[in-house]
Amino acid sequence: MKILILTAATGGGHLRASSALKSYILETQEDCEVEIVDTLKYISPLLDKTVTEGYEAMAKRTPKLFGSLYKSTNRGKSKTTYFFCNIFRKYLMPLVEEFRPDAIISTHPFATEMISLLKEDGKITAPLICVMTDYGPHRAWIHPYVDSYIVSNEGMVDTMAKMGAPREKIHPYGIPVEESFYEKMDRAEVLRQLGLSPDKPTVLIMAGSFGVSNILRIYNNIIKVNLDFQIIVITGKNERLYEAFNKLILRNSRQKPLRDVSVKLKPKPSKPTKVLFFTNEVHKYMQISDLIITKPGGLTVSEALACNLPMAIFDAIPGPETENAEFLIDNNMAVKIQKGSACSETIYDLLSNQERLEEMRRSCSAFDKSSSGPKIVNEIQKLVKD
Repeated sequence: MKILILTAATGGGHLRASSALKSYILETQEDCEVEIVDTLKYISPLLDKTVTEGYEAMAKRTPKLFGSLYKSTNRGKSKTTYFFCNIFRKYLMPLVEEFRPDAIISTHPFATEMISLLKEDGKITAPLICVMTDYGPHRAWIHPYVDSYIVSNEGMVDTMAKMGAPREKIHPYGIPVEESFYEKMDRAEVLRQLGLSPDKPTVLIMAGSFGVSNILRIYNNIIKVNLDFQIIVITGKNERLYEAFNKLILRNSRQKPLRDVSVKLKPKPSKPTKVLFFTNEVHKYMQISDLIITKPGGLTVSEALACNLPMAIFDAIPGPETENAEFLIDNNMAVKIQKGSACSETIYDLLSNQERLEEMRRSCSAFDKSSSGPKIVNEIQKLVKD
């Protein structure tokens, strides 16, 4: 069986979901060929650069405008995206004709619409499986020639059905993540390797590529919390943030402790902190942590849930990330942290209340999507046979 996975780099989640799905298929299925293609990059590197950089610029610099566009395009069929996909869909035909897939999986709404239009034209007959990568539905994913929708949670089914997706085609199997996120680590050994204590609570901060100042402010606030814990920071490929963290930690280590200003706050010294640049072992650090502070991107959220890791979320981009945040908070798997001293208060309240933290961990564990991979494969096989 030959499977073509179409994605795009507007945010890392679409790529990570594609990679996780490919890994699972190749590890479990014999005589199977899987190809991942960045749709926009394949059509035109210039188009890819324009769209992805435009997405990042809008999300970073004008998030309210981004949120407004997200809402407006969710009220009905977007003429703009239809025009865009209708023009560029033909450029995917050489890829399809050369690879001759038995099934096509899309992890990006643009690719989903392009393939749906080509199926409508009769140029493609392979089934189209749409894997949605957030925790709230959006009309940009819903198209008449999609054969199956894989969604993150059961709550999306009714809403998507009201938007026009056939209910029988919607499957809440969960967003696929790499199997390593479900594997348990030797917590004490990993912490010792990092030069950290196996006996202290560990807070993981996932900073990513969006912004520097906000995450530094959060760190500066939580190191004032009057509790004994340690911190792991993963900056991703953000060199500026990595350097800023190292300078900040060095500067804090030279300052003398100040007197407590409250029961909850203790300005100095800073907490033991390990700063990591880009790593392929995020699963390891999630598995050994007691709490993660992160933006609520769809794949980061899914990976944390696979590790049963409670979340403190910040800087949600209006639109998909705010919907992800609402889902997590409503299901007792995360709390929202504010800027300033309120951030310290929230972290103190969580880390000083192990029962509350354990309740959140149990909620994460109850949201079990570890069977996402096999269920998606079964769905592919069923559609190919039909």
